Amino acid sequence: MSNQASIPVIVNGAAGKMGREVIKAVAQASDLTLLGAIDTTPQHQGKDAGELAGLSEPLEVPISNQLEPMLAYVAGERQMQPGVLVDFTHPDVVYNNIRSAIAYGIRPVVGTTGLSPAQIQELSDFAEKASTGCLIIPNFSIGMVLLQEAAVRASQYFDHVEIIELHHNQKADAPSGTAIQTAQLLAEMGKTFNTAMVEETEKIPGARGSLADEGIRIHSVRLPGLIAHQEVIFGAAGQIYTLRHDTSDRACYMPGVLLAIRKVNQLKSLVYGLEKIL
Repeated sequence: MSNQASIPVIVNGAAGKMGREVIKAVAQASDLTLLGAIDTTPQHQGKDAGELAGLSEPLEVPISNQLEPMLAYVAGERQMQPGVLVDFTHPDVVYNNIRSAIAYGIRPVVGTTGLSPAQIQELSDFAEKASTGCLIIPNFSIGMVLLQEAAVRASQYFDHVEIIELHHNQKADAPSGTAIQTAQLLAEMGKTFNTAMVEETEKIPGARGSLADEGIRIHSVRLPGLIAHQEVIFGAAGQIYTLRHDTSDRACYMPGVLLAIRKVNQLKSLVYGLEKIL
């Protein structure tokens, strides 16, 4: 039941693996209320979100494919705190989802990756004009934030580094948003990595991975059986330093998701990265 202290939440991508985890986490949080569950998959329409997520009792929130009417409904819940849209959908639709949410005064918390830098800048400008908080989080894992911090520290002492990211084969974008963010953080150190020792030739295009800023290469692996994994490998004469983060259960992301839901209402603009709100 909704109450004034609760934060109303809409989960978009509710039938996906991450969406179901978010529904469970929101349902178990005393300060959050699930008001909407959106998914476009035809076979899930009308199903109870709680039952779909594997909860023991229904939540009496049916799965719907109507995002804008739900945004309008939550925006009209004046007895509650401002609403939050948690989006785990697809790179093709996430930009419009975020714009729609901001237009209704709903705060987006976005785990979908694949937005271009230009799209992120446009959304940032839109959120700032609307004085509406928005969080885009490439990875909600606290462990990944710590890995990135360690990588930035190591980059002060190593001049050669490559990133390998490994994900399940249903992930639509490559490289992952987390790997791109990691490369960006390293590039911000103000040095160029991986000075070529020989003239390289790729016998098969892409063999050396994608080239990010400052000479950093990212390699993407997609296989069934994986969830989300990343290695940052530093090399120097006589030594290799490897940082690795492995996900074995999507539940590891939920503390970060819940933190973002609770923090986004305190913001007046777009913030990129979990580390910014820790």
